[in-house]
Amino acid sequence: MKLKPLGDKVVLKVKETEEKTAGGVYLPDTSKEKTMQATVIAVGSGEVIDGKKVPLDVKVGDEVIYAKYSGTEIKVGNEEYLLVKQSDILAICEQ
Repeated sequence: MKLKPLGDKVVLKVKETEEKTAGGVYLPDTSKEKTMQATVIAVGSGEVIDGKKVPLDVKVGDEVIYAKYSGTEIKVGNEEYLLVKQSDILAICEQ
């Protein structure tokens, strides 16, 4: 199944949290903090503002940082994704 978000929605694949610290200490699941970095998997067609469709600022493949408690977690097959509004995306990570 393929996801196609509507309007100003964006599908993100959240990056895995680190298993160990920089010093080499392994972290138990209870102490791992959820990362807020993700890769854009799919984007909606755009947002309607004052009757005009405005395209989204993010595109497929962008690495982004999103707000901590935003979005809806969804599972498709064995993969987990996060569905957020574009306004929940705080920044695009550029190299």
